[in-house]
Amino acid sequence: MKIVFFVHCFFPDHFYGTETYTLELAKNYRKWGHDVVIVSALFQGEPAAAELITRYEHEGFEVVLVDKNKIPHVNIKETYYQAEMRPVLTDILADLKPDIVHVTHLINHTSALLEATKALGIPTYATFTDFFGFCLTNKLEAADGALCAGPSRTRSNCVACYLKETARTSKEGWIKYANNGTSAKLIASAVTALRKMPGVKNSVFDQTIDYIAERPDILGALYNGSYAGAVAPTTFLREAYVNNDIKVPMKTLWFGIDVDRTPKPQRDAEHIPVIGFIGQIAPHKGTDLLIDAFNRLPKGSARLLIYGPTDQDPAYMEELKAKSAGTQIEFRGVFESKDMVNILRDMDTLVIPSRWYENSPLVLLNALATHTPALVSDVRGMTEFVEAGINGEIFDRGSAEDLYRKLSAWVANPQALYDLAKTTNYERTPEIMARETFAMYSKATESA
Repeated sequence: MKIVFFVHCFFPDHFYGTETYTLELAKNYRKWGHDVVIVSALFQGEPAAAELITRYEHEGFEVVLVDKNKIPHVNIKETYYQAEMRPVLTDILADLKPDIVHVTHLINHTSALLEATKALGIPTYATFTDFFGFCLTNKLEAADGALCAGPSRTRSNCVACYLKETARTSKEGWIKYANNGTSAKLIASAVTALRKMPGVKNSVFDQTIDYIAERPDILGALYNGSYAGAVAPTTFLREAYVNNDIKVPMKTLWFGIDVDRTPKPQRDAEHIPVIGFIGQIAPHKGTDLLIDAFNRLPKGSARLLIYGPTDQDPAYMEELKAKSAGTQIEFRGVFESKDMVNILRDMDTLVIPSRWYENSPLVLLNALATHTPALVSDVRGMTEFVEAGINGEIFDRGSAEDLYRKLSAWVANPQALYDLAKTTNYERTPEIMARETFAMYSKATESA
């Protein structure tokens, strides 16, 4: 059987969770004798390719690459539905002739892909790895930082998120005043109510609000009418989609991890606890919360190693470096995926202090699989995997104070932290994950 994965970006230049998940499924499917091709894309703004469609090979897989620089989005609607992509994707599908299409992310391809697969009669499945299907920012976080349930009836909460994000880069006109959550919500309510007034009606801004308001309805209709089934890696994510009117048959299947599960080395009496962070260094990831909490610990009582790209948000990075001057905090940059096990083995705990709804981050599962206790924010996309006192601890989301309390208890009694390594594990492998995912295609394979 021929299976084609569609993912927003891919190795070797992109190597995070969704890309790794896609590659692991592909490897197992190929091992079982199936023909697998991956269709990916270049984000607009990345160095352009020579042609709209190019091909390359990664670990023996054919990768078809669409250069979005050549079909750029020009408005918000085209970030989630871009009609211009449909004929391009139709041509790719007609050339590849898949028996199954599995979408692991729609960004770049946009939901026009679902129209193409439906028109060609190709059974199409998905893995929902984030909140793209109903959330404008994919974070399910309100403009004021509160956790969000999804678009409101008027969509004013989505407009507020858009205004706040735009105000981060725009210093002109009234929109610059939407630079915090409170003002963004107030302005969003006002412009939503006043948008039919002369001077606003039929303006570019009026159209933008329409595109934001239509987004959940357009995506919902295409998802419900096109996907034969879907996988969600947590119960929380599945419930979030169901609560936002996505009616696709959906299974909760935890991700699998391919990693050396050798027990963590025993720590000697002179060992200083090593606290770790791995991920994007950005406000929504809460790196500042961890630094603030760490800086309250007794000097010399622990080390903090921060791994992640240092150029993602230069202003934020400068703020963090200023807070870290003269401390035992080290910014280690990025590393190759093959080095993950050794980096985690040297850590006594991995902290994931995210302010937003994480959704089964692979770094968390890797930590647990390498017997590294995790300290995570109290959000369901992570707490589904962490049991306090068994494989880690949980702290109040956004609270540097509570994070400090949890770290302080471990620093005061390091042996309690080291002992958690003995009860921390995660046994689920990519092969188990792949077999359960492949079973989702059963009706399509029976009729093939």
